Amino acid sequence: MSFAEEYIAQLERFAARSALPRVRALHLPPEVVPGADNKGEFCALELEDGSLGLAFVLIGDTLAQLRAAREGSGLAGADALALARRYAQGEAMARTLGFAAANALTRCFFDRAAYLPGSSADSIGQLDPQPGERIGMIGLFPPLVEPIVAAGAELVVVELRPALVGDRGRYRVTLDASELASCGKVVSTSTLLLNDTLDAMLAHCRQARWFSMIGPSAGCLPDALFARGVTLLGGSWVHNRQGFLDALCRGESTSRNTRKFAIAAAGYPGFERLLEHL
Repeated sequence: MSFAEEYIAQLERFAARSALPRVRALHLPPEVVPGADNKGEFCALELEDGSLGLAFVLIGDTLAQLRAAREGSGLAGADALALARRYAQGEAMARTLGFAAANALTRCFFDRAAYLPGSSADSIGQLDPQPGERIGMIGLFPPLVEPIVAAGAELVVVELRPALVGDRGRYRVTLDASELASCGKVVSTSTLLLNDTLDAMLAHCRQARWFSMIGPSAGCLPDALFARGVTLLGGSWVHNRQGFLDALCRGESTSRNTRKFAIAAAGYPGFERLLEHL
């Protein structure tokens, strides 16, 4: 069973235990302006109880398709679980919309179960880089590079975009995912959950003793990820809903309206235990 299928199966069990809120609205960032400092990389799916689920929208023409879907299909009042099922069934745009809905339902689940993830200790998924360590990064995430290389670690970045390949002096970007096999620690963007590369990438990381998956859209139930070898999931916890939505729709930084959270496999109570609290 794929991660998406396992994730949706958990939400089905949540729905069987508790009535779920319906969709209130889909919030999108502005159009991407070539050459500009665009901060609008994520959409937010809002439920009627105020729960928000985020998803990355800059894969192909996903943002344009989402804009057309919002304008033409009347998402307001839709069944959130039915929408979430599209994450496991649809193509790029449908998967993105479904993932956002699933993440919104996860926030609803966590709130009802009175589960509040702890704050992240740092911006690099608690990698604790050491001099001489070989660390892998899946998806070039420039803000994370400096803390790793400044610690004296060797950094290899695996990308899907050929234009980024090359030796950058203090780190190297490659298309060869097999290079992750020699990395003791790996940090990945949560885009893996949308571009169909999760299991393939994890297969190259079996020797890693620490695997952090981080990003604003890493707001999913972590159980199936932990079962696959992920050790930490880190995302954005929205604490000021209206301020967050206003900033997102303007294409501005949303950081003052969120805090970074981290859920470590070792300390997570697990879906089954949380379900008992409903």
